[in-house]
Amino acid sequence: MIIGNQQELTEQVLRVMAQTEDPRLREIMTALVKHLHSFVREVKLTEEEFRTAAAIIARMGHLTTDTHNEVILMAGSLGVSSLVCLLNNGNNGTTETSQNLLGPFWRLNSPRLENGASIVRSPTPGPALFMTARVVDQKKKPVAGAEVDIWQSAPTGYYENQDESQVDMNLRGKFTTDTQGRFWFRSVKPAGYPIPTDGVVGNLLKLQKRHPYRPAHVHALIFKPGFKTVISQVYADDDPNLETDTQFGVTRALVGRFVRHDAPNPAAPDAGTPWYSLDYTFIMEPGEAKLPRPPIK
Repeated sequence: MIIGNQQELTEQVLRVMAQTEDPRLREIMTALVKHLHSFVREVKLTEEEFRTAAAIIARMGHLTTDTHNEVILMAGSLGVSSLVCLLNNGNNGTTETSQNLLGPFWRLNSPRLENGASIVRSPTPGPALFMTARVVDQKKKPVAGAEVDIWQSAPTGYYENQDESQVDMNLRGKFTTDTQGRFWFRSVKPAGYPIPTDGVVGNLLKLQKRHPYRPAHVHALIFKPGFKTVISQVYADDDPNLETDTQFGVTRALVGRFVRHDAPNPAAPDAGTPWYSLDYTFIMEPGEAKLPRPPIK
């Protein structure tokens, strides 16, 4: 078909998309074309703006490496990552969920540890944190034998792969839930930190007068056959950026109560004061158990 006008253009593209054999791909591409063409018409996109947008997309690709993903960073900064997470969990977005963003710093093969062990492997100044957690199913029954991968930033705001002063795998560990679905460990209280701002996302935040900070959190990835893998973050309730997370990741269900203690811990007198405790319960949904692709090597 030779195009006669801008409306015929959209109709022709949709006809081509309808020829896609795979039904799911056909559904996605048809909706994508409809929304993209409607967006261009709504904002009356200029040719110069289109060229600028194409250059921005290309730059995000160039900025993405083995240790940094600018595309995922942008998706988070637009709320898309959280929207996909919420739509696909919590009974298809109808209830609260333990699921959250994977983030850019999960690694495979973190060290296996016994419950109660410390994940601090190099001198890491900061208040001690003692976390106790339970893993249950949707009926609140304990999930025993689940593999729980934990990782977090140091009180300086850096993960160990970003910071030469931390040894490899500092503040990372893999635990197994007991018969009551429990696991517990010792760490240090994490701190909030800024996302990278030297790329496309950083420019956008400056133009929108947004800060680049994520609130402090502890990551967990929970795996057991028969259940959908839980990818979660538990956020500190005392963080000043809890309500203005630049990645829109904080949900009510994921705000943890980091309790401050000013008296010595009788079970760990070397922890000093103040120290913090965190109790939290993760909920697993039935589904396929599979690991995500690690964002970094």
